[in-house]
Amino acid sequence: MPPRQRQALEFVLDNLVWFMLLVVLGIFSAVIPNYFQAGIFANIVEQSSVLGVMSIGLALVIIAGHMDLSVESVAALSAMVTSMLFASSGIGLGIVLTPGWLVVPVSLGAGLLVGGVIGALNGFLVIKVKMNAFIVTLASFIWVRGLVVALSGGRSAQNLADEVRWLGIQRVLGIPLTAYIAILCFVGFSFTLAKTRFGRHLLMIGGNQAAAFRAGIKVDKVLMIAFVLSGAIAALAGWLLAIRTSGATANLGSGMLFNAFAAVVIGGVSLKGGVGSLPGVYAGVLLLSAINTAINLMGLPAHYTQVIHGLLVLAAVLLDTLKQTIRKQLA
Repeated sequence: MPPRQRQALEFVLDNLVWFMLLVVLGIFSAVIPNYFQAGIFANIVEQSSVLGVMSIGLALVIIAGHMDLSVESVAALSAMVTSMLFASSGIGLGIVLTPGWLVVPVSLGAGLLVGGVIGALNGFLVIKVKMNAFIVTLASFIWVRGLVVALSGGRSAQNLADEVRWLGIQRVLGIPLTAYIAILCFVGFSFTLAKTRFGRHLLMIGGNQAAAFRAGIKVDKVLMIAFVLSGAIAALAGWLLAIRTSGATANLGSGMLFNAFAAVVIGGVSLKGGVGSLPGVYAGVLLLSAINTAINLMGLPAHYTQVIHGLLVLAAVLLDTLKQTIRKQLA
């Protein structure tokens, strides 16, 4: 195959999810009344913020050749800790800091600390104890959610401090600040993955861990950083979810893990590790949000969302297999 055609095919394979997103948006705009308008697209971006942030950490671990099923529960625990400290109703302690703006960094720091610790524990058990990542993080998914229920007693903490809640309601150009935070996260971690030594090492480890070790890469260190980042990023997603809802409940974020996993796979991250990009993951998140919005506008039952998401995951896995086959033929 001529070099130019090969480059064009590689470009299409790497950005297939973006083409899918454009096609889906075009179809929905043509067949659903009032879909093609700025308010709808702003809503899609807004809905993508929390799920998008959560998907970043999950994608990093999967690219490294492992799995982190605990991200949903970690986000819920971060949201609950933040809300219990600074919410004024329910089980919230309503802590007041002076000056008031300190609530933002302190609440965020508390959430990130919680997520980082759980991520470090997952990483230690996987890397040092040599336990299976799927089993370890599945157990964390269960016990961390149980901890959320135990801390809350099944009750909620509501009415976060105004200084934090402001971030959840403030809009710029019709889009909430939480969405801009998510976009900044994608930009920052996309640069990290593509342009830094850590990102290159992460991709190499996911592609072939033994070869990466022989090349002198500190595999255990890089993987531990990936798990800690996954926990901390999930905690950031939980913090954003708390400020959007002005509090937390024991079941906050239930089901987000499956949506995050779907977004990562649809976004082109290979479950075999070593392949994937965060811009693709963001496109996957936007695609899911676009579909959810279309289902709501058409007034279809909510279970159609699960059916479509499941079919999209299957299609994404098939596409991943097809892309790997094509790349092997090009090599």
